[in-house]
Amino acid sequence: MRYINVIGTSGSGKSTLARQLAVRLNLPYIEMDNLFWKNDWQQSTDEEFFAKLRHAMDKAEQGWVIDGNYTRTMPLKLEKIDTIIWLDYSFSINFYQLSKRTFTRILSRKQLWTDSNNHENWKIMLSKESIFIWMINTYSKNRQQYLAMMQDPKYQHIQFIHLTSPKQTKAFLRQL
Repeated sequence: MRYINVIGTSGSGKSTLARQLAVRLNLPYIEMDNLFWKNDWQQSTDEEFFAKLRHAMDKAEQGWVIDGNYTRTMPLKLEKIDTIIWLDYSFSINFYQLSKRTFTRILSRKQLWTDSNNHENWKIMLSKESIFIWMINTYSKNRQQYLAMMQDPKYQHIQFIHLTSPKQTKAFLRQL
């Protein structure tokens, strides 16, 4: 486990687990949202995003832990990935964790990423771009996509670690 991608639905805890893994394994942590989002919720173009991701991955020659799905980056990540950790929690657990995280961030006005000025806010949360709408719309699709990926022969060289509960994830971290 040297080139790790932590995937899962919004609110599953990808970033938290990826940070913990990076510390335990003494590997750089690459936060995909930090690479993607520019100030004032502006999105990077694919060209910008891929260049930032490539640079971060190339800097980490001995390995890395990346959090995030961003399906369009998969060909780039697959050049190195040896392990995918899928946080596949129930819809209710994801929704609860996403709610707790979002409301905490709104109230604290915490800056989300180091390379942008973005904060969670009520306006975005209640808009068509709401992270809750995103989670609801992508939950089932993500599950189908990841299940298919695990069974696809072209990905058999990758170790898939399928964690289905926070308790199972804590046990996995303890055994590292």
